[in-house]
Amino acid sequence: MLKEIKNLLAFLTIIPVGMDRDCLKDAAKYMPLFPSIGAFIGLLAGLLAWLLSSILPELIVGVLTLGFLLLITGLHHADGLLDFGDGIMYQGPPEKKIGIMHDQRTGAGGLSLGLVTLLTTAFCIAELKRSIVVQSLIVSEVSAKLSMVIGAWSGRSAHEGMNTFFVNAMHGEYRKLRLAVALAISFGTTLPLLGITAFVAMIAGLIASLTMVEVSRRHFGGVTGDVFGAMNEITRMISLVTILVAIGWV
Repeated sequence: MLKEIKNLLAFLTIIPVGMDRDCLKDAAKYMPLFPSIGAFIGLLAGLLAWLLSSILPELIVGVLTLGFLLLITGLHHADGLLDFGDGIMYQGPPEKKIGIMHDQRTGAGGLSLGLVTLLTTAFCIAELKRSIVVQSLIVSEVSAKLSMVIGAWSGRSAHEGMNTFFVNAMHGEYRKLRLAVALAISFGTTLPLLGITAFVAMIAGLIASLTMVEVSRRHFGGVTGDVFGAMNEITRMISLVTILVAIGWV
């Protein structure tokens, strides 16, 4: 099991734990454990934000913390977000839209979606009180990783590629059990941290995930690797926005 956890870390982060030839296979097979890696990433980001908040202005803390989150994942999810925005904006059949997403250039759609999502995320982190910043970033990262599990479980593959491994794994044997494990890890990790606020944020993330699955079905005929990346970034943002709103209500 240690090898599989190492491969999950190697797949989802740039932490130099070593990547072997079974990395992609293990990442797909153990996709229900994605939220646990999200909790670890959120803990690291939260501790960084907590430390920086004692010496830097809030806005700078938000930007630097987001930069850490983007870098520790190798910018793969952010790249998917930009490609997703370009694909959504292109007017044409699904095959052409997927081709646009694979284009290395970034268009107005990707740039606009990327700016809105990342700026909102940074501003949300900046608004978090120091007493809850660690808990909030853990919740948002767990929600972000759960969104990819939901996408693979509820969506279908738009084309043959890396995404196919994950979709097939989440549609294979013990499909319902695999989803239950991911949900149990996610809610079991987050509820003790922020209580009802975490619950509301997780539900908001689930709704965002299912919405993106439907949007992707209409535009691309299914989910892709770029869609998974966009899910991670957009769900993180929505979870953080929800946390700020919920804290104001509680």
